[in-house]
Formats: sequence, structure tokens, C-alpha cells
Amino acid sequence: MNYLNTDILIVGGGLGGVAAALAALKAGRRVVLTEQYQWLGGQLTSQAVPMDEHAWVEQFGVTASYRKLREGIRDYYRAWYPLTEEARAKSDLNPGAGLVSRLCAEPKVAVAVIDALLAPYLGTGRLTVLQPAIPVEAEVSGTRITSVTVRDARTSELTQITAGFVLDATETGELLPLVGAEYVTGSESREQTGEPSAPETASPDNMQAFSWCFAIDHVPGDNTIEKPRDYDYWRNYEPEFWGAPMLSLTGPDPRTLEIVTREFTPTIDDDPLALTADQSQAAGDRELWTFRRILARKLFTDGHFDSDIVLVNWPMIDYLEGSIIDSPAPEKHLEGARQLSLSMFYWLQTEAPRPDGGKGWPGLRLRGDVTGTTDGLAQAPYIRESRRIKAEYTVVENDLSVAVRGSGKPSTFFDSVGVGMYRIDLHPSTGGDNYIDVPSVPFEIPLGALIPVRLENLLPAGKNVGTTHLTNGAFRLHPVEWNIGEAAGWLAAFCLERAIEPRAVRNTPSILKEFQTLLAGAGVELHWPDITGY
Repeated sequence: MNYLNTDILIVGGGLGGVAAALAALKAGRRVVLTEQYQWLGGQLTSQAVPMDEHAWVEQFGVTASYRKLREGIRDYYRAWYPLTEEARAKSDLNPGAGLVSRLCAEPKVAVAVIDALLAPYLGTGRLTVLQPAIPVEAEVSGTRITSVTVRDARTSELTQITAGFVLDATETGELLPLVGAEYVTGSESREQTGEPSAPETASPDNMQAFSWCFAIDHVPGDNTIEKPRDYDYWRNYEPEFWGAPMLSLTGPDPRTLEIVTREFTPTIDDDPLALTADQSQAAGDRELWTFRRILARKLFTDGHFDSDIVLVNWPMIDYLEGSIIDSPAPEKHLEGARQLSLSMFYWLQTEAPRPDGGKGWPGLRLRGDVTGTTDGLAQAPYIRESRRIKAEYTVVENDLSVAVRGSGKPSTFFDSVGVGMYRIDLHPSTGGDNYIDVPSVPFEIPLGALIPVRLENLLPAGKNVGTTHLTNGAFRLHPVEWNIGEAAGWLAAFCLERAIEPRAVRNTPSILKEFQTLLAGAGVELHWPDITGY
């Protein structure tokens, strides 16, 4: 057993964990950051999902440190890639020209930028990163966590860490059951939350689907993989609301639930400089090749890249057969999701309809070099829904829904620690629900959603904040997760400096004002301008 002592322990090195670490380190604190996978960055890197953001992201609505991450990614391409002069000159360069976001890029580039942001603190010794490490045990005394033990995923070596504050930035809220925190999973009932879109009966096992993403390109030749073990099962798999087998280009439109057939054209000859992502107008998913494209070859000197590179995070790979959270068989479901994704890729290679009337694109390749794996899939599954703390304040649909509020104007909270904007967007669920997609107002992030009802030195730093099954759909994307983590990092450091508890910060007006002033000075936007949601 190894032993470490630090000011702030952050378990989970996703976007929230990285943002929390940067904030705490800027505040002068010592930090231990643990991460299960080989890359820091979570959904942006090990899960390989390009940034999913609101329509105003280039002007406002994110923290200064998140903007530094975004601009760092662009600068990396300008410094090291052979961009065309026209592409290099674009201040809002989108290397993938994907239509899901104004900034679609390769996960390994985001890794390089995240590592660079943390490098100065590693050099001083104030930051220790344990990787790959998984939390396995915790000790709690009364309302305080006294230690957390992590296991090295390669060597099984154990390290016990004591800290003044413990932040759970894991993808599934893994610390919550270990420390005995009060939490919820799945869908709450309408009686519990008062939400019009909630079901009549609560269902803790009813979680948004998770997905195992992968990156592909297309070159001449036959790159067909071996037929996946479970291909025949997935080839015939058809949820009752889908309108077609999942291994197809047909399925429900998330916003209208209309059954639509999408296009998939690896040979598309578009102008990437002419494309602008705008989620307020359309989801951008009608042509799947450009939907989540993370590298557009025509933005680079002629012949440097043989093909675009596309990230497959499409409805067809949403795994509906069970949850991995508090599940008796998580490994079964993880392998099931992998088999579904491999089966989708094999279907694209062998059966997908082509514009010339033929079937299959055998030139498609899995790009494991892009995702950092040997099998071509992402290092980790893309987790949309986590365990969620029972918090001093829980954000509900009535706080965010344009229809319920009767206006698209921003939602405000007296204890704002940041801002976010995304539609209440829920993918089909393990309980058999179709998409739930509700127009949302721009919202502030209430500090109350970061404060557990009982434990004093535990803070959530990701998707495990005080939201419901429904509002998690608006809080789960990249910039909001980053803002939550950043606020948690500053809060832990603030509380350590003043020897106070987080709930005292929220419930003492003068101290809350002092903390909000600190956040604003650090580049955390606390309020929206006069805009309307979508």
C-alpha cells in the first residue's frame, strides 16, 4: 500500500476533473488527480466524442479556461498540421468541419492540449496524476471522507489518499456508493419532481443509452473486418419505436420522432469551409459522414490526408439492453455495446446502401490510431447519464423547459456558479423510452446542485450534480461538465482557505458574493446576456 496526502483529491480525469484540477492548482492548492484510462479528457478524448456545444460558443457562454482549451486545439493544428492558407487564416477553424459543433477535432489533439495545460503544475510537484487508477475503497468519519483508496489497473498496487476535499469527477459517480453518499439513478416519477415529461412511476434502472464510439476513414481497397461474433443478433435487432433494424440508416429523428432515413457518403466532395454548425437551426445529422467529422482532408494541403476522418457516435450504436451503473452484470453490457459498434461498422462495410445502387463500403477503415486503441474503438464507452447526488438544490425540467417557463429567456439562480445551454436531450433508454428532446432556455448552474445533502467535503465535478434524469440531458455536454468541474475546484480551494463548508458558502450571502466575485475574476461567466433558447 502506498500513501499520499494532499489538499484536494479529484477522482476521475475527464473534462470536469481536468477543469477542477486547473482551478484548484491556480488557487495554490496541492492536487492528486486519478484517471482510469490512458488519456485525460473523458468524453472528449478516451470516449472520443467531439465537443457538443451551444450556438453562441464563439462569443460567450463558456468559461475562460474552456475557451483556452478550445483555442489550444486550434493552435495545435495551426502549429503542426499542413493547413491550407485559407483554413489557417480562419479564427474559428473547425478542423473536422463537422456539423455537430463549431470545433470538431481528433481526440489525440485534445489530449496534447490538456497535457500541456497541466504540465506546469506537474513540473512543480503540486499536481500528482495516478493513471490508470480505479477507486476501490473509502473511509468516512461522520460527514467527512477521510481517505480514498485507488488501485492501479495494470499492477493492482493500492494507494490510499487523504485529502481535505474529495471531488468525484468519474463518469458514473463511482465514489458516491463508496462513500455512502445519498444519490439517485434513472428516471424519477412526476410526483417526485413535478416535471411534465417525467413518467408516472420512478425507474432507477431506466438510464440513457451509452455508446461505444469509433473513428473511421475511407480509402480504396477491401478493409472488411472479420464478421463480429454477435452480428446476426444485432442485424435483426429492432426496438419497437425504431421503425427499422438498428443496423440501418433509418430511425427516429430525436426532435420530432419522425422515422427518417439518413445519408452516408464516404466519397462526398464537399467544401468544408462552407459548412457552419448551428444546433439552434438543425441537428446536422442528415448526412452522417459530415455529422461528426473530426478531420476534413480538404482543409489540409492536397494529398496529405487520403480521407476525411469521421467519429461514429450515431443513434445506431446506442446500447439499450441494460445499464452498467449499479448493475449485476456491467461487463456483459460493456461487451454488448462493443459488439453492437463492431456490428454497425461491419454492416457499413458490407450492407450499407451506396448512391450507385450497390451495397457496402469495404474501403472503410477503423482508425484505432486516432482513438488510441488496437481494436479501433474508443478507449472507453461514452456515458451520458451518471449517478446523481441528492443535492441542496436539484435542477428540474421546470427550471429549463421553454414550454413550461413560457419563455426562452435565461433561467437564473441566486447562487450561480456558471452557465450552460443545451436542449433537454435524452437518447433512447434502457427502460424502452424513445428520444426525449425538449427545447431549453440558457441556464445558470446553481451552487446548490453541487452540494450534497449530508457529506461536507465531497463535491461532484461532472454529470453527477443535482439534476434529474431529464435535466441531466442538458447538463451532460462538454462545456457544462467543464464549468461544473471548474466551479468545484475553486470551491474546494476557497473552503480550505477559509476553513468553512460549501453549504455555508451558499447560505451566507456575504460569503457567496465573495465566492462569485472570485469565479468572475477567474473568467467564469455567471450570467447570460438577453438571449433566447432553442
